[in-house]
Amino acid sequence: MRYSSGSYQTFKVFNYILLGAIAITCIIPIVHVLAVSFSGKEAAGANLVGLWPIDFTVDAYAETIDNPNFLNSLQTSFLRTILGTVLSMILTVMIAYPLSKDDIEFKGRKWYVWLFVFAMLFNGGLIPSYILISKMGLMNSIWALVLPVAINSFNLILMMNFFRTSVPKALEEAALIDGAGYFRILFQIYVPIAMPAIAAISLFTMVFHWNSWFDGLIYMSDLEKYPLATFLQTVVVQQDFSRLSVDSESLKNMSQRTVKAAQIFIGALPILLVYPFLQRFFVKGIVLGSVKE
Repeated sequence: MRYSSGSYQTFKVFNYILLGAIAITCIIPIVHVLAVSFSGKEAAGANLVGLWPIDFTVDAYAETIDNPNFLNSLQTSFLRTILGTVLSMILTVMIAYPLSKDDIEFKGRKWYVWLFVFAMLFNGGLIPSYILISKMGLMNSIWALVLPVAINSFNLILMMNFFRTSVPKALEEAALIDGAGYFRILFQIYVPIAMPAIAAISLFTMVFHWNSWFDGLIYMSDLEKYPLATFLQTVVVQQDFSRLSVDSESLKNMSQRTVKAAQIFIGALPILLVYPFLQRFFVKGIVLGSVKE
């Protein structure tokens, strides 16, 4: 009866309107960038494009696909995102599992937990990190973008709490009695149960790697090895148009603004395609690890 009352229905309608307005506000910039990327040179240069293309053309996308700098950065971002996400999830799961044990089972567990909490709150700073990466010989390689952020303390604590609160202790005890080892228990019991949390943390990690640009700027000396976010940052923010690789003949039919818009939309497209499939795990993965069922 409470959920069929007039006040609740009013709140429900207001809530839908508010969320719809927020969703539209988030979608409008993407639609605008898409419209600019399909517009002609004069309309885009005069800032006349709204939410619909003017003088429709696909020249900007054709030029983007032929741009070796953009394609190299896109390939680097895909490699970084896949490699970084897989490595991060393997390490996070394997570290969170022993840390989820009781103090009696794992002596000194609290010290390790506090070590990760301290690392989450404090870091060595940019200069020590740069010196460390340089001394390890990782400069200008994909590992400089992956290894320093392989373990995220927040994600680790989230996964650890999920194991502690959402996986019944009786399952592990029964498996131990049947002769199963800890690795088998982890990958055949804990991991399947924790798939919602793993999907949520994987989404966090994928978005971070795909959008991260600063580490590529300081660790990569070759422009060909820039990740896509770093490449777009140099073009859009630093206004370094030389990396657009647009010849003078092509500029007669398009503007640098349309080429930038096309590259920005292509850069955002992979996350836009992946997120809807993982979004249903997003809230569930966090809530399941927050309370004891």
